Parts: sequence; structure tokens; C-alpha cells
Amino acid sequence: MLHLIATRIFTWLVLLSRTSAAKEAEILILRHEVAVLRRQVAAPKPTWPDRALLAALARLPPRTLRQHRIVSPRSLLAWHQRLIKDKWTQPASPGRPPVPEELRDLIIRLGAENPRWGFRRVHGELRRLGHRVSPASVRRILRAAGLGPAPRRHPVRGEWAAFLKAQAHGLLATDLRRDRLAGVIHE
Repeated sequence: MLHLIATRIFTWLVLLSRTSAAKEAEILILRHEVAVLRRQVAAPKPTWPDRALLAALARLPPRTLRQHRIVSPRSLLAWHQRLIKDKWTQPASPGRPPVPEELRDLIIRLGAENPRWGFRRVHGELRRLGHRVSPASVRRILRAAGLGPAPRRHPVRGEWAAFLKAQAHGLLATDLRRDRLAGVIHE
């Protein structure tokens, strides 16, 4: 990089001693060479010192000439971002503190011993006991322990089916009586 900067400085010093006609002729020749090279090379791959020099000199030419450069403003910004990304890294935010193991065990115990309680009820009981934990954390811990939503935690034990079977005779009799009563009322 230092070598490149030193050669450019000496080149600029030599340019100061030249006439403006010679400079303009050289510019015309260089522009034509660049146009020929652009037709032949699809995507140039500048090195790091080339990038540094192009970025430093990008604002010097007039606005009309900036449009015809091999480096777009988007490329310059991308180079800058890559350069500072490694130098200026910000540490990752710590996030929510982990739930202590004792509290995690208590959440799982409350969820397992009370299968009809959902995560909101478990969270409410924990708050009454003085523990500070979010409802989302309670839900996540219960799910990780295999205790899903409250109604689906245990397989259906056939309670409703057993109730209907036991009460079927009474329900049928009640229904028939209701139909008889309805018939009596209509008459």
C-alpha cells in the first residue's frame, strides 16, 4: 500500500511539470484504452490497494465522469462495510437471562402434577409464589418437557364416553318425557 501511494505521489509530481495539451492527449488515450478493455473484460477484480485508491479518489472526478467508472457507489459502500465489519464488531446482546434450574424443575413439577393447568395458570401460580418468569418462558419449558397445551397433555380417558354410557337410559327417558309433554301442551 505504501509503495502504491509513493508511486502515485511521484506520478502526480511529474504531471505538474507537463503541459496541459500533453495531459489532455494522455487522458484521451487512457479513456480509449479503458473503453477497449471494458469490452473485453467482463468483471474486473481489483486488489485491496486498488480498492483503497479507487475509494479515495472516487469523489475527485466531476459527476458526469463518475457514472463511467468500473466502481459503482454501491461497490464503494460494500467495500467500506467489509473493511469496518472486522474492525468494529459489537458484542452480541446477552438477551433474556436463563431460567434457574430450580425454577425450571418447579415449572415442570407444577405442569405435571396439575394436568388441567395451562401455561398461564402455572405462570400465575409462580407469580403468587414470588418467582419472576415470563409466560413465554413457562410455555417453552413445559413444551420442552413434553407437557403441551393443557387439554392435550394426557390422552382422553373416555370420561365423556363413560358418562354418556352411564346416563344414556336417563337421558333417553328424559327426552321421551319431553316429547310427551310437548304433545300434551299442543293439544
